[in-house]
Amino acid sequence: MSSTLSVKELRSSKKRQKRLGIALRLLLAVFLILFSIFPVLWIVSASLNPSDSLSTQRLIPANASLSNYRELLTSPTFPFTTWLWNSIKIASTTTILSVSITTLAAYAFSRFRFSQRNNLLRAILLIQVFPSLLAIVAVFLLISEIGSVVPRFGLDTHAGLILVYLGGAMGINIWLMKGFFDSIPRDIDESAMVDGASHWQIFTRLLLPLMRPILVVIAILSFIGTYGDFIMARILLKSTEQYTLMVGLFIFTSNQFAQQWGVFAAGALLGALPIMIVYILLQDQIVGGLTQGAVKG
Repeated sequence: MSSTLSVKELRSSKKRQKRLGIALRLLLAVFLILFSIFPVLWIVSASLNPSDSLSTQRLIPANASLSNYRELLTSPTFPFTTWLWNSIKIASTTTILSVSITTLAAYAFSRFRFSQRNNLLRAILLIQVFPSLLAIVAVFLLISEIGSVVPRFGLDTHAGLILVYLGGAMGINIWLMKGFFDSIPRDIDESAMVDGASHWQIFTRLLLPLMRPILVVIAILSFIGTYGDFIMARILLKSTEQYTLMVGLFIFTSNQFAQQWGVFAAGALLGALPIMIVYILLQDQIVGGLTQGAVKG
């Protein structure tokens, strides 16, 4: 009888411990969700607060309105839509060119054997070790000199900024994509060559469809990194019409006596919409690419 009671008590104790563990995990999950979502709610609240002051900011503003959004979209002094379009154009162009060049380079490093191949790969990785901030002065002088010869790629041009982004984004991406290429069996290439396919046909018709998950991941990371960059765009772009969104939003908070925090918050929320749309549309490919890369790489 006593042994039966002890077994029941042990089972009930295990059930209580299990319920306690579930409750603790739920509390931790709720805390983490609130901790991560609080800054977003605060920005939303600031965008609805017409006072343009963070010192009196509350999570639920007393006299909430859309005045900050109206000022942001209708002000002739600050062309928000132009800045947004500039950021989308620069990020999209950089992403397309970066992914295209990176894919070709990774295919060459993975499938071809040539002199100094390993040394070039190590050099690409070594260059990525140094922070890009160390090269700001050199990049500025380089783009200035290029602009004196080819004005289209000089200072205060989107083409010059895209050129800088392309140089800094391909290093680590080449390594990531090369690892993915290496995971694809060479038997596919050899069987296609037996049937008379060229290297270009093998690359475009056989390997690229298999590379779609990692291509989507690299494209999204490149787009987000370029879209949200501030330092390079601030240094290389001078005129208001050429500003990207991040540089343009900086204007609202840079004035010492008229800092427009409400308009800045509204612009930050509207500026985040392209990134949200990209994530929503490509979330399945993002998860697939990351998991396949983790397994294959």
